[in-house]
Amino acid sequence: MSSGIHLPRRNFVGIGLGGMLAALTGIDLNASAERAAGTGKAKQVLVLFEQGGVSQMDTWDPKPDAPVEHRSPFKTIKTNVDGIYFTELLTQTARHADKLTIVRCMTQPTPGIGNSHPKGSQYIFSGEAPGGPVEMPDIGCVVAHRAGTDALYLPSNILLPGTSEQAPTSQVGFLPPGYAVFKTGGSPAAPNWKVPNLGLAAGIDERRFKDRRDLLSSLDVGYVNAGRSKDVEAMRALMGQAADMLTNPLTRKAFDIASEPAAVRERYGTGHRGQCYLLARKLIESGVRYVTVDAREPQNSYRDGKPVHYDGGNNMNWDHHDAIYATGNTNIKGGGAGAGRFGIQTWPMMGSTDQAFSALIEDMHQRGLLAETLVCFVTEFGRTPHINERQGRDHWTHSFSFAFAGAGVPGGQVVGSTDRDGGYITSSTAYTIEDYAATIYEKLGIDRSKPIATPTGRPIYLAAKGKPIVELF
Repeated sequence: MSSGIHLPRRNFVGIGLGGMLAALTGIDLNASAERAAGTGKAKQVLVLFEQGGVSQMDTWDPKPDAPVEHRSPFKTIKTNVDGIYFTELLTQTARHADKLTIVRCMTQPTPGIGNSHPKGSQYIFSGEAPGGPVEMPDIGCVVAHRAGTDALYLPSNILLPGTSEQAPTSQVGFLPPGYAVFKTGGSPAAPNWKVPNLGLAAGIDERRFKDRRDLLSSLDVGYVNAGRSKDVEAMRALMGQAADMLTNPLTRKAFDIASEPAAVRERYGTGHRGQCYLLARKLIESGVRYVTVDAREPQNSYRDGKPVHYDGGNNMNWDHHDAIYATGNTNIKGGGAGAGRFGIQTWPMMGSTDQAFSALIEDMHQRGLLAETLVCFVTEFGRTPHINERQGRDHWTHSFSFAFAGAGVPGGQVVGSTDRDGGYITSSTAYTIEDYAATIYEKLGIDRSKPIATPTGRPIYLAAKGKPIVELF
């Protein structure tokens, strides 16, 4: 439709302005934003979801006195904070323990979820146990709905890269589809990587797009009759955001990882995980409200811009049921559910993770981004304190560890304790996934006493069964 064609003025609200806008821009914005000014320490949230169940006793919660037949082979090392110890797999991160709080008393007591990675991932994404009467939206979707965005030219809720096997468990739930997470796709480690669909459609240049936008603005879209209602004002804002996303050069700049100095890219690690972590920092720096990283090295990946193939590594998450301490792949004879990983100490696993996470914390601290960004290093559960007959560790929900930084989180702190095997919580305090969700909402200043209504009018309270982790405030 060109601007030279005359259209009669008419009311388009009743026939779906969101649909018309989606047709023009390719973005579904058929939603009304409910935005609340945050009163917490955090303006933004960065979640590092290391999916599969990271082994707590091999990382954040070393157990040098465990029985030798089940003990981690990795040395316990000092951090830069007296009295706090990690294992040597976190050697680089240990230099930044003064900026971290490690919560060693996470637990996941909901029956039926501990053996399911999809349910466990959905639990992390939403902060609510799956299987309830209402399909809950992701925390990021709720944040987009309640807190809006300060960067109108970017989505307010982004998942990097959004291509893992558990990515479909991320969902908008009962919220309007306009709040669904934006998935970047691909690997920022690949040469010439770009985010698809972040530009105008083929054959529509910026001038033609502007003509179409001006034409839409000239129509009577019901504002006369609707006045200044909340939905109309929200739609006006969303229309402007859609136009900004498709035409603003700052949108492309936020995703332009190639523009980062070589030294910075190398500090994070030039593989898939490192470049995802770096891109997350760029998006936080650009003003994205909620960023989630769900990264693992693909079997066919890139490092230093060159192709890399990990023989036998067809699914390198943290689900180490087999040969957790292998120096290569975990495809052992007689193995099972843990095949396709690499050993926890290898580069695709903790090698790249330790480098990327330490670089992220150091970089965000130096740039001043930690002051108002809550960083959460999470996993859906831990690993068994005992090694199984396949030299691996199975799922374990009784105790595991999360790490937090930024937005007023005290540095150099450990919360909670576990027994000598790392299997059970011995401290008086234990925290759940609902508590983790409540912490995020509280840090953002989102009022959990104010429910969100489902399309049927049912009031839903955020993290209703959770309480904020008080030691993070």
